[in-house]
Amino acid sequence: MPTLEATKTSRSDAIGQAVEMQVLQRRFQANPRMFQSMFVAEGLAQLRAAFDAGEIPAELTWKIWDLLLRDDAVGQVMMRFVWDLPLPKKRVFIKAIDTHLRDRYPMFAGLSENWPAGNHIPPYVRPANQRVHDFDLVTQGYLGYLTQGYSQREVDLFVWLEAVRDKHCADRPCELGELLKGKKVGGCPVQIHIPEVMQAIAEGKFDEALRIVEFSNPLPNVTGRVCPQELQCQGVCVHKARPIEIGQLEWFLPQRDKLVNGRDEIMSRYQGRPDPWVAANKPPIAIVGSGPAGLINAFLLANQGFPVTVFEAFHTLGGVLKYGIPEFRLPNELVDDVVDKIEALGGRFVTNFIVGKTATLDDLKAAGFWRIFVGTGAGLPKFMNVPGEHLNGVLSANEFLTRVNLMHGNLDEYDTPLPETAGKEVLVIGGGNTAMDAARTAKRLGGKVTIVYRRTKAEMPARVEELHHALEEGIVVAELRSPAEFFGGDESRGGDPHHVTRAAVDVMQLGEPDASGRRRPERTGEQVEMAADLVIMALGNGSNPIIRDSQPDLAVQDWGAIKVGKEANPNGLPDGRIAGSNARVENPDAPVSHSNAEVTPIASTGVEATGVTMTPTAGFEDGVPTQATNLTGIYSGGDAARGGSTAIKAAGDGQAAAHQMWEDMPTLDPDEVRDWVGRALAYTREAAAPFKILEKRQLSERTWEMKLHAPMVARATLAGQFARFMTHEKGELIPLTVADFDREEGWITIVTQSVGVSSIHLNAMEVGEAFYGIAGPLGMASKMERFNPTTETVCFVAGGVGLAPAFPIVRAHLELGNHVTLICGARNRDLLFWADPDGDVDGTSSERVDVLRRQYPDLLDVVLASDDGSFGVHGTVTVPLESMLRDGREDGRKIVEVTTLGPPIMMKFVSLLTKQYGVPTVASINSIMVDATGMCGACMVPFIDPSTGKMVRKHACVDGPEIDGHCIDWDKFLPRFNQFRPQEAAAMRAANSRSA
Repeated sequence: MPTLEATKTSRSDAIGQAVEMQVLQRRFQANPRMFQSMFVAEGLAQLRAAFDAGEIPAELTWKIWDLLLRDDAVGQVMMRFVWDLPLPKKRVFIKAIDTHLRDRYPMFAGLSENWPAGNHIPPYVRPANQRVHDFDLVTQGYLGYLTQGYSQREVDLFVWLEAVRDKHCADRPCELGELLKGKKVGGCPVQIHIPEVMQAIAEGKFDEALRIVEFSNPLPNVTGRVCPQELQCQGVCVHKARPIEIGQLEWFLPQRDKLVNGRDEIMSRYQGRPDPWVAANKPPIAIVGSGPAGLINAFLLANQGFPVTVFEAFHTLGGVLKYGIPEFRLPNELVDDVVDKIEALGGRFVTNFIVGKTATLDDLKAAGFWRIFVGTGAGLPKFMNVPGEHLNGVLSANEFLTRVNLMHGNLDEYDTPLPETAGKEVLVIGGGNTAMDAARTAKRLGGKVTIVYRRTKAEMPARVEELHHALEEGIVVAELRSPAEFFGGDESRGGDPHHVTRAAVDVMQLGEPDASGRRRPERTGEQVEMAADLVIMALGNGSNPIIRDSQPDLAVQDWGAIKVGKEANPNGLPDGRIAGSNARVENPDAPVSHSNAEVTPIASTGVEATGVTMTPTAGFEDGVPTQATNLTGIYSGGDAARGGSTAIKAAGDGQAAAHQMWEDMPTLDPDEVRDWVGRALAYTREAAAPFKILEKRQLSERTWEMKLHAPMVARATLAGQFARFMTHEKGELIPLTVADFDREEGWITIVTQSVGVSSIHLNAMEVGEAFYGIAGPLGMASKMERFNPTTETVCFVAGGVGLAPAFPIVRAHLELGNHVTLICGARNRDLLFWADPDGDVDGTSSERVDVLRRQYPDLLDVVLASDDGSFGVHGTVTVPLESMLRDGREDGRKIVEVTTLGPPIMMKFVSLLTKQYGVPTVASINSIMVDATGMCGACMVPFIDPSTGKMVRKHACVDGPEIDGHCIDWDKFLPRFNQFRPQEAAAMRAANSRSA
């Protein structure tokens, strides 16, 4: 097994820097009484002689260590004393603890070899044989030594010993980066003042060190764990062979703060400030997305006294930090800590709110928000588009990780199903951090995991540490391999032809470097076969189209990312202004005015000021803020603007945008500001209101209708769209078409049939109860075209509960003036709803279809059909449809298009039938989904491109739900509805057992 050192990039050895021994003498002369009490036994002369002799005796070494262990002023003085020693004298001290303390501290053994350039005390990492069976934190850092029997003070000293390695570099490469061939490389994207952090730690001022970090980055407990430090701060450390563990120290500080001072003390630092929504002296700001960019933006702005509302599409906060990164790398509680601090500063959060669907950016502006930051991430998974990708068992890493990380499908008490993993052959395609996360997650679920990568391990973009941990955990890497095709099981041998069982894999070789600088993979012409029960595609993400599609005037890149800065504003800001310049805060406790904005320090930890110049890097280029879009008042950053990137770069963008907003704030009319705040607060409250059940009606033995309070969804819904429902905290995300809605009264209606655990639970809810979340509207609205109502008719074929999603589209066509033929079918009269099976002969029915028929007597024809002949036409819905297509309608109207809604098998036969007659047909697809916004790729529809004859991917949540029924490959599509059938059956058995 390769060691971590073997997988890290090493560069040249470090260069020592001598400091005069006079520093030590001055320390003694400055406070002789202190030192006299400290060294009664050995005396000052002995200490000086020991250092001068180059060797410290065992007894004196223990005495020094005992003094360091004192968690008081004496211990702090000793820490400063060693920190100020010249490097040769520090080496004497390290040699002493290596020689004399190694029995008590095994990590000291050998420490003096090549110290400080090539040796250190490593952070604690749980052994692979323990961690591979659970989702507990793997890299527990220096605080992990607490679990090994060491005290908090001892752990503090381990961290101190790491900081003592610092070389006091004058050019600060860890913070500012360095120039390589004229290009800046490395450094900290949020420009944490790392040298000052090192000094504060080395002097025992841990609270002050944390304060310096949080001045630039309020998420150190997050970014310190997931950022690629080896490419940033540590990548340019002068200790090339073994850089200082800057990332580990970054997250050690806030985690230590939690352990030592406690959560109540930490939260008290954020209390006592005026509620910005009540003070209403600064304009409100909307943040779209609660990932790293959005959270840091919200924190910094709330800290400056701005009223902020964060709108999040999911039911929980954290974005990719929650759904994308497993808890064995990033515990969820750390993200929650940041959210709690923002709330303590007056920030507000609205979940289940999809900007671009629930409301547009223009809607948020109209609601009173003065500035908007878009941090929605990338979130549209990429696939290879090779044959067989439609098979069950082939899914995106986004879907797999979301089912585990966010929906906790691996836990019995949660409803979301997971693909079978235990004992299965799992192939993870890709070589980035997401691939590592997916592979290591599958391993913990019992899978036999192989990472398939088209280059070699040396070219993998994943963090070296993550690759090393994956290898330690027994995950295999198949280098120079790229899947060419996936195959289902052999039906003749009892296999499932619709589920992946193997892959044909191209053998690759490396050619010349490509644009990324890595050698280009090339096919050799050789193929091998690999077994595969589950294939996870971890190939990166494209830009989600929801924001850009809802805001056509927003400038975007060719690949969909939002343009910012000079690229978005080549001729300056859209309103013609020239933005301000960077703020300089000489002391973080001293506010600085910019127009009428004040820069407020992050909540103080109560320690003395460092005196260092703090320079927020707001970023203005030729008067244009680097995060400004081409639309006035709208900023963006993170993956939404960069494409796939890193958490720390996203945080840097959020930080820069926050500074740009407040530094560029002109003098505003106080009355206008109060009006904005009032309107934005009312909007926030309405958006966050509970989704209560207003009415409930049973339509059949297993089918229920519910009327729900969802004003934001109702206001934005168009005919044909659906919404995403979650009944309770441990429930799954269920896509359901909005069957009716009222924009003025703020309600929507859904119809649900009890078929599985989730739908049974949903239908068991009662009036007055609230859904855990409702998000929408989602998908594309039905395309409406005006036809001649005298000679043409639009036909709807609805089977079973398909009548519910058909209803609002039928009504919209009637309101447009089109003639509609509605064919409704049910197995028997007990299952028919919303229409009188006897045809409403007396004109008194209150059912929706009958009311519509009375409203539009000349435009709506209703044809009922029943399988058992108990009402209407005897037979399925295709019987009257085929009659009309074959023989024509009695009134001579031509069927110009057909929309089919209901059971998938019914929609298939309707589509096949209409294709024979050349009648355009769309099928309204309600397929398996997770997030329903395009982020997971689960709702894949195999689609035959009519121009090429080749199969391409469509997604019901983004491209649908209405998709051309003649182009759907139904034979490949229908089996996808059964991919979780075993899990659903097991869940039903468990539910029945509990109820029994």
